[in-house]
Amino acid sequence: MDKSVLVVVMFSAMAWLTTPALAAPFSFSTGNPDGRLGALSQPAGGGSLETETADDFLLGDTTVIEGATIEGLITSGASLSDITNVEVEVYHVFPTDSVNVASGNVPTRKNSPSDVEIGSATRDQSRGTLSFAATLVNSNLSVPSSVVNQIKKFPNQATHGDGPAGGAEVQIVMTFTPPIILPANQYFFRPQVSVDNGQFLYLSAPKPIVARGTPFPNDLQAWIRNSELAPDWLRIGTDIIAGTTPPVFNMVFSLNGETFPQAGVPGKPNCHGRTVSALAHQFGGINAAAATLGFSSVQQLQDTFEVFCN
Repeated sequence: MDKSVLVVVMFSAMAWLTTPALAAPFSFSTGNPDGRLGALSQPAGGGSLETETADDFLLGDTTVIEGATIEGLITSGASLSDITNVEVEVYHVFPTDSVNVASGNVPTRKNSPSDVEIGSATRDQSRGTLSFAATLVNSNLSVPSSVVNQIKKFPNQATHGDGPAGGAEVQIVMTFTPPIILPANQYFFRPQVSVDNGQFLYLSAPKPIVARGTPFPNDLQAWIRNSELAPDWLRIGTDIIAGTTPPVFNMVFSLNGETFPQAGVPGKPNCHGRTVSALAHQFGGINAAAATLGFSSVQQLQDTFEVFCN
């Protein structure tokens, strides 16, 4: 090989090794509320059962999720100051993290959230791992359908829900501290909102996802359960609202963060070392990686990725 050509090749290789790869911003959205439904999603309290509403999303690469936004109704004249806590959980698609046994309590578990959440992905304001800001979108919004109390076991699950509901439409923007790290896969996102003097009804979004949203293949419908039905889930539209032509729903949420395709593979012996090396390369150093991805310190970043790898 000509010496001049060899020098060019060597310098090109050195430039690639010393120049960090550009971070790729990640965003996902189901779009705006469609005005069709509100579904309860809040912890137990005041004589009410814990109720969870979840909808799915897809990650094509390992992703660092820094925050999320949801929209819902707060009922019974509650105000923004009555929102006392927000918690999110993430679930695999059934049967992962599940006892793969048909209970007979629901028509199907195919394409539902799993039995239990991914522990490392839970974020909770009361535990200092989530902060949120709530804003008023519409002081008086009504929806023709809701699911609050009418969550029954098979074969009586087709209750048609709790009928119309109204309240103040709110948007809640969350920041995760530390961010959530997930490998490429399909997941369910489940937020819960605690409201003094009222309830939080999570608003539905169009299905299929339309403009402003982020359409993706095999978009699954929204599911719900309460503590009497758990660990099983019901499809909000197909199972509960039902009817001659059952409706299907998404729920309103968006996610933001950074993709990290060079991360190691969870469970592999070299996962942590490869991930730290890739972070330094992609972001121009481990300190820059921590700052860019929203970690409070390098140690927090190291600890979070260690949990991810294990």
